[in-house]
Amino acid sequence: MTTLADRYHMTKRLGDGTFGEVLLAKKIDTGDKVAIKRMKKKFKSWDEATALREVKALKKLPHPNIIKLREVIRENDVLYFVFEYMQENLYELMKDRDRYFPEGVIRNIIYQILQGLAFMHRNGYFHRDMKPENIMCNGTELVKIADFGLAREIRSKPPYTDYVSTRWYRAPEILLRSTSYNSPIDIWALGCIMAELYMLRPLFPGTSELDQLFKIVTILGTPTKEEWSEGYQLASAMNFRFPQAVPMQMEAIVNTIGKDGMKLMMDMMTWNPEKRPNAGQVSNAE
Repeated sequence: MTTLADRYHMTKRLGDGTFGEVLLAKKIDTGDKVAIKRMKKKFKSWDEATALREVKALKKLPHPNIIKLREVIRENDVLYFVFEYMQENLYELMKDRDRYFPEGVIRNIIYQILQGLAFMHRNGYFHRDMKPENIMCNGTELVKIADFGLAREIRSKPPYTDYVSTRWYRAPEILLRSTSYNSPIDIWALGCIMAELYMLRPLFPGTSELDQLFKIVTILGTPTKEEWSEGYQLASAMNFRFPQAVPMQMEAIVNTIGKDGMKLMMDMMTWNPEKRPNAGQVSNAE
């Protein structure tokens, strides 16, 4: 029986995540570069491995803008995911910039992410951890959504209580402890990512969950009860009162954005999740 080492030559460590480390490797027979994720948790059986959300989601989601899971290998109770290799993530792409991206480049990146999200949502999954580090890129031309460790099936029943998403990209309904959130949380996160692509820094860099809400209110203004009555119910359940603030001039904060881009970004960052556009509508309109 061939082992992992017979088929892949590990060349370097690319990073470390909550669930495991990622290694750069070369497929010995073809010379193809791959990224191999080695899980921290031990897996005593194949059934246990194939029940993983990441495996289930990626097997059902073949799409050009979703990272491809080539194979899953279990060896000595250690689980390895073999992914197609991408040069870098969106965070790294932004970090290395010394000038703003042209608007056409940002539109192309957002369009590709929307295509991937639309496919995912249509097939009954939402990601729950959309952030620049989880968008893989080959330059600005090709981007793919990655890291499905927190993905959920839309039809799986609330309440969802477990940890979700990196704070800066977290939708207000999650910050207010909703247990019945859904795919609009991915759309909110993409609105935040879009702003960051224009600004080259995060729009809402909160230092705690409470500070995150304050930062959102400071920029977007206080939501009205008419706009989002459920938000007020969630807030009162956790004894939170929305601070009073008027919306800031978004053009002054994200000042390289065109009119259409601004509308799309603001629509994605609507307080009320039910009023956010869905990825399919937006990607078709682009």
